[in-house]
Order: sequence, then structure tokens, then C-alpha cells
Amino acid sequence: MIFHVRLLNHPCRTYDPARATLFYVPYYGGLHVSSKFRKRNQTAHDELDVGLVDFLQFQPTWQKHKGKDHFMALERVVRDFTSSWVGAGRLLQLAGVENMSVLIIERNPFNGSNQHGIPYPSYFHPSTWHDMSTWQTKMRETHRRHLFSFIGAKRRKAAIRNEFIKQCGESTRCMLLNCRGGNDEARKCQEPSEVLKVMSESVFCLQAPGDTFTRRSTFDSVLAGCIPVFFSPHTAYSQYQWYLPEERSEYSVYIDQRSKARKRIEDELLKIPSEKVKRMREKIIGLIPSLTYANPNASDFGFEDAVDVALASFAKKVKKFVD
Repeated sequence: MIFHVRLLNHPCRTYDPARATLFYVPYYGGLHVSSKFRKRNQTAHDELDVGLVDFLQFQPTWQKHKGKDHFMALERVVRDFTSSWVGAGRLLQLAGVENMSVLIIERNPFNGSNQHGIPYPSYFHPSTWHDMSTWQTKMRETHRRHLFSFIGAKRRKAAIRNEFIKQCGESTRCMLLNCRGGNDEARKCQEPSEVLKVMSESVFCLQAPGDTFTRRSTFDSVLAGCIPVFFSPHTAYSQYQWYLPEERSEYSVYIDQRSKARKRIEDELLKIPSEKVKRMREKIIGLIPSLTYANPNASDFGFEDAVDVALASFAKKVKKFVD
């Protein structure tokens, strides 16, 4: 919806298809698939997706470049659009869709060449550059009294989270916000102010895979100026290549989840020199504008946000095969 509203009001929008170089397909695939999860009939499940692709392939704008200059934005993870997962649709496996580009919050890092990761929306949608710069200054000046923190709950498919909860609970340098259960602490996980409070008071934020590779928490962490600590390359590095610096050590810490180092997270983080930590935090704070979605109803907000980065990157991709 954010992409749709932004593009409706975009200064480069044209109503003349002959003048357009990029074509946005305003399809809310995530809303559709979530309404069909319990449908056992796969044909009925995919009927709308198939109809959309059939319609697109008959359009003159599609036929010119076989859809390679078309794109859509999806608000759910990739597994929800591949029928290998129970309850999912087949949208991303349809022949026509494989020609177009798909902007998605979690791509398939192994077989998703036409998929491009875009940030999860976080809690901050500034309307002006002043809003953004004020927030960045606040994150620079925040006192960070915790070396590291973890916000999350146990997952059957992500045993490393149990390790985080154990280590964090045993450390005086860690802040743990356990999201399991229905107690007061767990309810704080649903409160943006509580989540950002923990992260903005932490130097490092642990980012463990959950039900899938990625976490919205990664972008909450960046928003809070908290250096993310990753344990799988597919939580961010192979996902958001349009948005993140190539040199991952500039803005994050990587600890292989299969290594012995995962058993001593605090010790690993204490090894990082304070001057390097300052540089990493400044790099993270500098990334906030491009990883944030500006207020979609604002205009001329004075910085390039996540939508702008996606459009510029997609335009470069299209230019290569058009030229």
C-alpha cells in the first residue's frame, strides 16, 4: 500500500504508457494469499493470480519487453507465494511473473533472481527532512547502557533463539525482552515505544532468524541506531542488496550460528574496539533515511527513502536490457 500511494503521487508518473519506462502492477498479493490460506483447492486458491498474469500478458506495454520493465511489491515473505509451503499460493512460480521484478520483504536467496528485498516498514514515517534529521540526532545522543539486547521468543525452527535467551538472561550487560506468553513483559513486544526504548539503549541488537530468515526487528534496530548482530547471511546480506553497503563489517557484526562463537556472544562483542563501534553506529544512523518509508501523503520531504532507492535501482536494471 505504501508503494501504491507513493507512486500515485510520484512526480515522474505519466498517464501515457508510450512515455513510461517502468510499469508498476498495483496488486496486493499478500492480502489475497492471506485470505486463501485455508483453501484446499489449489486451482481456486490461485485463480486471481493466474487471471492477473493472463491479463498482463495481453497488454501492449507487457509485450514490448515481455514484462521485464514491470514490477510489483509484495508485503509478505517469499514462502507465502510458492506452493511448496502448505497454504501458500503459486504467484511467484507463474511463468509471466518470472519475467517481471518482484519487490518483497523477504526474497528466496537461492532461487530468486527476479526478487529484490525491500525493507520491512518500521514505526517511523517522517514527512520532512527536519523530522528525519531530528530523529538521527536523537539516536546519536542516546545513552546506551546495555552492551547488547534481544527482543523475541523461542521458536521450534530457530533453536539459536534459546541460546540468546539463556545468554542474555545470565549477563548483566544484556537487556532481554522475552515475547513469549501473555504477561506484561510479552505485551511490551507489541508496543513500539517499548521496543525502540530497549534498542535505543543498546549498543548491539541480536537478530536471530525466526520462522523465516528475515526479521522486521532488523529495521527497528537500524531505526534505533543499534548495531545489528546477524547469525545467518540470509537475514540481511543476501536480501537487501539495493540498500546495504557491500562491506558488511561497516554496519553489522556477523557470528556464524554454527560456530563456537555463538556460545560466547558477550565476549565476541567486547572484542570490538570502541572507536570501531562509534564508526559502525554512525554508519547505521546514516542508513536510516534509505531504509525508512516516508509518510506516503507527504511531498518533497527532502531525502531519498526506501521507495526512492527501489525505483532508482529498478530503473538501472531496466536500462541495462533496454539499451
